[in-house]
This record gives sequence, structure tokens and C-alpha cells, in this order.
Amino acid sequence: MGSHLSCGMYSFTGASIPAEMSTVSVDFFENTAPIVVTYLSQEFTEALKTRIRNQSRLSMVRADADAAFEGRITGYSITPTAVQGNDRAGLNRLTITVTVTYKNRLDPKLDFEQSFSRFEDFSTTAGPIQAQEPQLIKNINDMLTEDIFNRAFANW
Repeated sequence: MGSHLSCGMYSFTGASIPAEMSTVSVDFFENTAPIVVTYLSQEFTEALKTRIRNQSRLSMVRADADAAFEGRITGYSITPTAVQGNDRAGLNRLTITVTVTYKNRLDPKLDFEQSFSRFEDFSTTAGPIQAQEPQLIKNINDMLTEDIFNRAFANW
């Protein structure tokens, strides 16, 4: 009883991945943004792999996967978000944009190419950006990888 409800799908933390999908590949996301943070490509690529590992039962492979992610980091910017009385920005916003191509070899109708953008605000009085950057990047990567994972696997 109840087995007829599954419809051959595998559900895990909100994702519905078809039972026949077993492998996934994640290519290295090159950084083509005008501002290049040297470790961003590695951090983002690893964050996406970790998200998929932790939220699915898919095996990570290098090639010929049932599902494949590739793309590049296309935007990295820091802009002021709030101006205080002395015309100095009190808050800055770090925005990261990635363009993702997703290929689903089992169901090509689900393929997509899309840009994802997320930001985090930070205080200019909390120290130099270099000191805050690693945590900001981690937070933004967490949001981006969740968006990408959901776009690929929560739309069945």
C-alpha cells in the first residue's frame, strides 16, 4: 500500500529525482566576471557539488552523467546600498551572478540555461571587505546553489 504514490520518483528534501537518474556531473565554473576573486571558482564549484551530494542520492561522475551542470561566474560586484548623512555609504552589497547550463539526458525538456544572482549586504564599518569576503561568498554560494538545485530538481 502506498507504493502507487511514488510514481517512480525519489523525493529527498523537497527534490523529486526520477528513480532512473543515478549520476550527475558538475564542471568547473570559470570566473569571467570583471572582478576576479581568485578562489571564487573553486569555492562555488565545490559548494554546488556539496549541495548535490548532501541533498540527493546521485553519484558524482566526471562525464556522461544523467544530469550535468556547467557554467561560469559572470558577475561579482560591490555597490553601496545605503547612504548616511555624510554621503559615505554605510552598507555595501556584494552580488554574485552565475550562468548555469543544466542538461538532463533522461528528459531534455527539462534542460535550461539561466542566470542566478544573489547578494549579501555588509557594513563598511565592520572592517575591510577582504576580511568579510570569505564569509559573504560562502553565504551567497549557499543561496545560489540552493536556487540552482531547486531549479534542476524541484520542478518535476
